[in-house]
Amino acid sequence: MAHVGQVLSVWLTMVAACTPRSSVQAVNEPERIPVVLSRPGDRSAVGAVPTTASGPLMRKPFHVLAKPTGPICNLDCEYCFFLSKEDLYPGDRFRMSDGVLEAYLRQYIGSQPDGEVVVAWQGGEPTLMGVDFFARAVALADEVKRPRQVLVHTIQTNGTLITDEWADLFARHKFLVGISIDGPAPLHDRYRVDKRGGPTYEKVIRGLRILQAHQVEVNVLTTVHAGNQDHPLDVYRHVRDDLGVAFLQLIPIVEPTEEGGVSERTVDPAAWGQFLIAVFDEWVRHDVGSTFVQMFDAALASWCGMQSPLCIFRETCGDALALGHSGDLHSCDHFVDAAHLLGNITTDSMIELVNSPAQRAFGQAKSNTLPVMCQECSVRFACQGECPKNRIATTPGGEAGLNHLCAGYLAFFTHIDGPMRIMADLVRSGRFADEITGIFAAAGRNEPCPCGSGRKAKVCHGR
Repeated sequence: MAHVGQVLSVWLTMVAACTPRSSVQAVNEPERIPVVLSRPGDRSAVGAVPTTASGPLMRKPFHVLAKPTGPICNLDCEYCFFLSKEDLYPGDRFRMSDGVLEAYLRQYIGSQPDGEVVVAWQGGEPTLMGVDFFARAVALADEVKRPRQVLVHTIQTNGTLITDEWADLFARHKFLVGISIDGPAPLHDRYRVDKRGGPTYEKVIRGLRILQAHQVEVNVLTTVHAGNQDHPLDVYRHVRDDLGVAFLQLIPIVEPTEEGGVSERTVDPAAWGQFLIAVFDEWVRHDVGSTFVQMFDAALASWCGMQSPLCIFRETCGDALALGHSGDLHSCDHFVDAAHLLGNITTDSMIELVNSPAQRAFGQAKSNTLPVMCQECSVRFACQGECPKNRIATTPGGEAGLNHLCAGYLAFFTHIDGPMRIMADLVRSGRFADEITGIFAAAGRNEPCPCGSGRKAKVCHGR
């Protein structure tokens, strides 16, 4: 699924503060919030200091999305921005060679601290490489990892090519698989079409069911766009109830046009906020601790005073890079262009490219270019202007760099403030975030909303 920079694998390193009771390890240290990673792993140990041509560099975690087929995909999703990247490599076969594969795994795994190391694959459609390629990748990764490293393999796919052979590979090596589904068939098929413009929902669901039959851990990635923005609960309940998937990512589609506007597929800012609010209200009343929505878990980390696990909500970025099939390393999945090409890992050191002045400047620019309006905003701590790729609007005062989705994020983060404060207090006191469902369930519709707004529940979080 090429349009997403924050893919499934990022979730592996995020705070899952709203986890089931059985997997939460609560502590009561004043300087530390009781949290748990979505998969266990020793993240405290640091290995030896790697040495490069420019001197020693401390091992600091960073994230790489590897795209073994580049932008090539068997579908033709109308909003996919990555398909056009084919123009960067005219005449190319778009297949990662074994030489690039080895350079990637040796350099990336070698540069990571001890503990969990996420090896992430995306596209285009990565399964076009075939099962044998990924079998070799897993074997090589196991060969080069250090004893105190734990590999976590992830892949983002459209699901249409999944077979029992794929599912067997994923199950044996405990892959975390993300599948892109935009809701029930009519909503999914609005823009997610094949090369002939035909529907893809049934093929995707067939792949999902094969994965589930093999007990592969699955996450659903849903893009929110003009075609499904008015159906938040239809989308959420379809994933939760009909598909039986407990992990959901929500990604807004924002497509700038050459004329300075946005495409007709772009989600409306106000609709984006209301979509998140509707899903949150359903989630906070019924599903905390049983269904995991990446956006909400990331928000809770912010309300707990922690750095967001998602780079889009951090003050700075630059630690989530994109690796193409040729070995070219770019600053970010959303900035795969000549201006953000850092180098090629077959001739350059990956860790030096990650730590290069150009990449550090790219990451710092996220904060340096934040409009004054955003700097003074009450929800800046949770939003931080979101992703630079969406900062295409201007403030009422005429300052450039305002996020196109600003109105939606302001409404959403303001709406969830009360419940987030409750959950953060629960977590800090050594209790569990999922206790909030009981708090909200106990409030009658005509009683004051537990969030503290002073409004009746039926017009606040109990709608």
